[in-house]
Amino acid sequence: MSDVQAIDKLVEDYKALKNEVHRVIVGQDEVVDQVLISIFSRGHALLVGVPGLAKTLLVNTIAQTLGLSFNRIQFTPDLMPSDIIGSEILDENRQFKFIKGPLFSNIILADEINRTPPKTQSALLEAMQEKSVTAAGTTYQLPNPFFVLATQNPIEQEGTYPLPEAQLDRFMFNIWVDYPKFVEEIAIVKATTADVSTELRQVLDGEQIKAYQQLIRRIPVADNVLEYAVKLVAKTRYASEYAPQLTKDFVSWGAGPRASQYLIIGAKCHAAIRGKYSPDIEDVKAVATPILRHRIVRNYKAEAEGYSLDRIIEELMKD
Repeated sequence: MSDVQAIDKLVEDYKALKNEVHRVIVGQDEVVDQVLISIFSRGHALLVGVPGLAKTLLVNTIAQTLGLSFNRIQFTPDLMPSDIIGSEILDENRQFKFIKGPLFSNIILADEINRTPPKTQSALLEAMQEKSVTAAGTTYQLPNPFFVLATQNPIEQEGTYPLPEAQLDRFMFNIWVDYPKFVEEIAIVKATTADVSTELRQVLDGEQIKAYQQLIRRIPVADNVLEYAVKLVAKTRYASEYAPQLTKDFVSWGAGPRASQYLIIGAKCHAAIRGKYSPDIEDVKAVATPILRHRIVRNYKAEAEGYSLDRIIEELMKD
């Protein structure tokens, strides 16, 4: 099968995948798109939203439709690295045996990641980067494909350990999960208060996902699109020659090179699922906000004048 035929097949499978997800998840179309793009791009995603917005249900639903193993880890202040990675025990023959932790799964839902201490956060983030874990000097490979979808509550910050910028950078997307629209909420209430269960159909499997991930990497990108993405990231750095006055006024720290990489791979995937054989600047713009919003640090002036990160990114894309 040629790459052109493979992209056409991806469009078909992607539509079937979204239709299946929307049998359970009402609305949240953009959120579903962004989570699926991060999966097909070999990225991880951070979902930020208040409790009760079906973040866990969304991740579980996607795992079922992709035919992947799924584990949910509830992050708490007393959670230790060995609780997620696994630990060695003495078996009946008095030999040390490694018992794998919940991290050994295709999709990990790290629920309320900011509630656990930095030591455990680091263990998870190392696994995200290396796709392997080390216990007692031995390295164990994690399943392939492997994705972490972490959730964070933006309101209640008491007793939390906010993720440092360097660790946030490991996430491809920072996805804002908002309240449903009025008509969507009516549909949610109708569906969840009746005695009806939905049997989900598996649309893809692990091998097909890996094949699509490789396909997306092979998609060609025009030089002007590449330059636009790198220049957009450079505009977020106040010391850069490309930085506009907006950045100098409101940004204290900009995005690193990982943002440029994710903009291109995200644009490739955004183009492919829409049947395009190469991304354009509009595809870069479509994925820019969730990629950049956790990589830019606003200064005090921006907060005082009510300049949100999304507004800053929007202004930078206009120039």
